[in-house]
Amino acid sequence: MSSKQKSESKGLIAVIGERELVIGYRLLGINETFLVSEGGEDPYKTMENLFSSHRFSMIIASQFVRDSLPMLFRLKVEASINPLVLFMPSLKGDIHEESISSLARRVLGINV
Repeated sequence: MSSKQKSESKGLIAVIGERELVIGYRLLGINETFLVSEGGEDPYKTMENLFSSHRFSMIIASQFVRDSLPMLFRLKVEASINPLVLFMPSLKGDIHEESISSLARRVLGINV
């Protein structure tokens, strides 16, 4: 990666996921958001484009996006530190997972 690519990605964050996740991060001021859903935009293609663009230092994606990635690409994304990719738990189904507010506090250091 060239020094120009490194400087371009410094501090930029992208969010890819369902409506609830995208809207939440837009409210926090993150403008690079990409809405994907079942029957809509292809989550794998969108993630692949974001990941290979070298524009972002962090990509936050939903569990739905993670589940749509082919195994080899998912392993590559999960092992990456530039960009760092974080997967957020789904807001649907069995909610025994960490709440979004406590996850945002832990990962981002902010109270929602």
